[in-house]
Amino acid sequence: MRCRLRHITRFLFFLDSSELRDLAAVCPKHLSDFVRSQIHLKPKTLAVIVSDLRSFMRFLCMEGVVADDLSEHVPKVRVPRGTGIPSAWSSKDLKAILAAVDRSSPKGKHDYAILMLACRLGMRVSDIRNLRLENLDWKHNRVEVQQTKTGVTATLPLTEEVGQAIIDYLQHGRPTTSCRELFLRVNAPIEPFSKNDNLHHIITFYRQRAKVGLERVGLRGMHSLRHSVATRLLEVGTPLETIASVMGHLSLESTQIYAKVDVDALRTAALDLEATNE
Repeated sequence: MRCRLRHITRFLFFLDSSELRDLAAVCPKHLSDFVRSQIHLKPKTLAVIVSDLRSFMRFLCMEGVVADDLSEHVPKVRVPRGTGIPSAWSSKDLKAILAAVDRSSPKGKHDYAILMLACRLGMRVSDIRNLRLENLDWKHNRVEVQQTKTGVTATLPLTEEVGQAIIDYLQHGRPTTSCRELFLRVNAPIEPFSKNDNLHHIITFYRQRAKVGLERVGLRGMHSLRHSVATRLLEVGTPLETIASVMGHLSLESTQIYAKVDVDALRTAALDLEATNE
């Protein structure tokens, strides 16, 4: 909501600078002029602003502020697929972040288990958040969870390292409760995470404690740990089909973007300009 309010406020300031004081007088030209004025932004950012502007136009029509629904007149912004490079932590930084966790405290056991699922199994935050006790198949050493994003059930190996972290949390960190969700809030109220909690505070807290800097703007959230798993698998020569299975991708197109991160492999395909000129 804060993000949407910020975008709409930007639009209202634009109207004010155009000396338009009455929303009822908004016309398609104002919409296209506003979008054109924001063309300096990245396509993804502008696409979000445009989406919020459409919602605002529909709202104004619903409330009777404007006579017609102008949402269809908001210009579309094309966001090319696969142009971005996923953020991935180096093995050194990842090791430092995990080492910064105080695993002697209930909070540390809780956070460490979450980080292990993200940086070892590549689980999405939504799937970690929704993970239930019955999703842990201790007999066959695997995790079976229906992915929130795709609806497809993913089967991941419950390695000894990850299993031990979860066991330590269950025995010495998880409060007694009737909730079936594996992870609960550390502070009161003791309940499952909300569906909007991206667990960003966890990776941020331990990154700062480990004094690990950010080389890139995108390298900050829990999702970057998932990217790191895919990148490491690619570096050791794991086939894209296998990585897609581990990541729970429905299409190889989603997996191929990680090839951009494997700089060493890309160097082998670089042209020898001197030889080419000869």
